[in-house]
Amino acid sequence: MLKKEQVIDVLKTVQDPFLHKNLVETNALRDLTIKEDLISLKVALSKPDHVKQMQIQVEVSNKLKQAGAPSVGMRFDQLTDKEVEQLGGFPEKQTDDLLSPESKTQFIAIASGKGGVGKSTVSVNLAVALARKGKKVGLLDADIYGFSVPDMMGIENRPEVQGDKIVPVERFGVKVISMGFFVENNNPVIWRGPMLGKMLNNFFSDVDWGELDFLLLDLPPGTGDIAMDVHSKLPHSKEIIVTTPHPTAAFVAARAGAMAVKTEHDLLGVVENMAYFESSKTGEKEYVFGRGGGDKLSELLKTDLLGRVPLRQPDSREENFAPGVYFEGDTIAAIYDQIADQVIAKLD
Repeated sequence: MLKKEQVIDVLKTVQDPFLHKNLVETNALRDLTIKEDLISLKVALSKPDHVKQMQIQVEVSNKLKQAGAPSVGMRFDQLTDKEVEQLGGFPEKQTDDLLSPESKTQFIAIASGKGGVGKSTVSVNLAVALARKGKKVGLLDADIYGFSVPDMMGIENRPEVQGDKIVPVERFGVKVISMGFFVENNNPVIWRGPMLGKMLNNFFSDVDWGELDFLLLDLPPGTGDIAMDVHSKLPHSKEIIVTTPHPTAAFVAARAGAMAVKTEHDLLGVVENMAYFESSKTGEKEYVFGRGGGDKLSELLKTDLLGRVPLRQPDSREENFAPGVYFEGDTIAAIYDQIADQVIAKLD
């Protein structure tokens, strides 16, 4: 059974997200109950913020469980104005370098008209391909409801907090942040649009991305609130539309492309995913989802078809478990390398 002193030691490593002081310095612990099967605590933060509370809860819970706690329950309270004043008040807000006009980071949004077309697969493998080209790459899994990037890349650890910033998890040369890192036990996200938009703000402002050449954003499918929110926050983002060869999928994807045009985002091109299935025995190609969808979509949007990616599961590698990644030497990885070359050429 953990002792109170061990809980205090954990709280010393966790910061109030607004005061930038640890939770012991802010006298945040309001209540603590330690039982054999549960540690329950109430913590006071300097501001009421559901997103920050969720981040704190995940961080504290993980650290207490690593220290031996079987289960952790957390409640939140708020510091009084007098307590905040005695702690020196709120520090001045610093300029967000990533979104500042001086930033050299280029944003690439990966979008689709509907789910199930492999948009996340394209996002992950394009990011890895750009990293293979020597580029400094970040990947933001902005598909809040359908986050899948950590699983696809075989990421098992979570981001760390250093100072007042979240440090992304790096895998295959790509810095990754996903909603999946901040949800316990794959629980469903039931937040409404405004709170989700706030979470995206935190992904930009509270994450230490460092110097990046490209930040790829795996957007939710369709043209809903989250996609619109990303478009408004990143007025100079470039965009890639993912579709399958089926004409209906291409027709639906055209809506996402039209939204990009209306919000003055530059279209980099179209990727046709699941373009065909190639038999490993005969080499014969079967167009199981039809043909021509990518060509029709690129013509409609007046942009380039960047590549056709066949339908095949990535080869498994025990030393680098990542069920959604095509590694160097794979013929499909070579296709993503060609797409990456086109993206670099267009943006340079």
